[in-house]
This record gives sequence, C-alpha cells and structure tokens, in this order.
Amino acid sequence: APISSAWALGQVVVLGLGAEGQTAHNLGAGPGPRRELVISLPAPDQWPAVERLAPLTGRDPVPASKPPACRFEPDKFGASGFTPTPSHLVGPPRVAECPLQLEAYADRVQPDVSGRFLIVEAVVRKVHAAPDIVVPGTDHVDPAAWSPLIYNFRHYFGLGPERGHTYRSETAAMTGTTAGVPEPAPR
Repeated sequence: APISSAWALGQVVVLGLGAEGQTAHNLGAGPGPRRELVISLPAPDQWPAVERLAPLTGRDPVPASKPPACRFEPDKFGASGFTPTPSHLVGPPRVAECPLQLEAYADRVQPDVSGRFLIVEAVVRKVHAAPDIVVPGTDHVDPAAWSPLIYNFRHYFGLGPERGHTYRSETAAMTGTTAGVPEPAPR
C-alpha cells in the first residue's frame, strides 16, 4: 500500500495508514491480524508506479470512506508494474525495484485520536539496500547516494543538495561530507 506518512526513530518506523484500507485491516483492524510487513522505499523516478497504486485497495467491497476513483485490485504488484521478491524474515514480499527495503514487525498498532487512521510502530528486523546506495565496505546507507521519493502535500519530490549533517552522523566522514553547523551571523 502506498503511504503518505512515515518517520523513523532508530530501528522503529512509524507509519500512518487509513483505518479502513486492507493494509490496516491486515495489521490490526480486522480479525487475526498479520503483523509482518515490508516497507519498500522507492526512488523519485518510481513515482508513476506508486501513483498507479494510489487509487487501488485490496478491500472488496471498496470502503465508503475511500475516494470515488478508488477501485478493488487484488494484484497490486501486477497493476503497479513492480516485481515481488521473497523476504528473508517475514512473509510479505519485498518490491524488487525499490532501492531500500525494510523487513519489519508491527509491534504496536493503534487508532489515532480521530479514528480515521492507524498509527503503526514497526520494528525493522532486516534492511536490504541496493549496492549503489551503500558506503563501500560498511553497512551504512550513503545519504549522498540515496534519494527517497518524498510525498509532499500530494506532490512527489526527490531530495535537493545536502545542507549539512547532525553531529551524530556516522557517515559524514565516510562520504567526505564536511558541512557542519554554520556559525551564527554576526549581530
């Protein structure tokens, strides 16, 4: 399922999902929840495939809360043009074309205050990264090489040039990044 809200805290990725979609149903809203999931993160040029997924749902009948153009589609891989590839630790497949794939387990699933969305706290168990986005000889993703697809107010974007890095960066020295915190302007 395409998602519009995700952020990470260490090994935990927090996802926001519509409460009535099939993904929410699978993760906890329905009977017998399946807590295994894969978060496949596309590159900016993969936005058309993500957009092909956007009006689709695995729920039949389509929930009334879905937009009018939404339709039932049981084969989202086929509809999007993405290719499923087996995961190593969880049941759901990964998206082969996505440069970064996170096998995870939804440890906590709860409704938001409005009841329209689910907040999913997924603990990442295994990371798959395309070799061209990894700092050579390490298990670190190179932030200068990886550009995620960003969904910003219903528009798709990639990253712009680096502005700096946090003092906690483990990759700045490895990738030759020197931009630190600028000195304050004189008063």
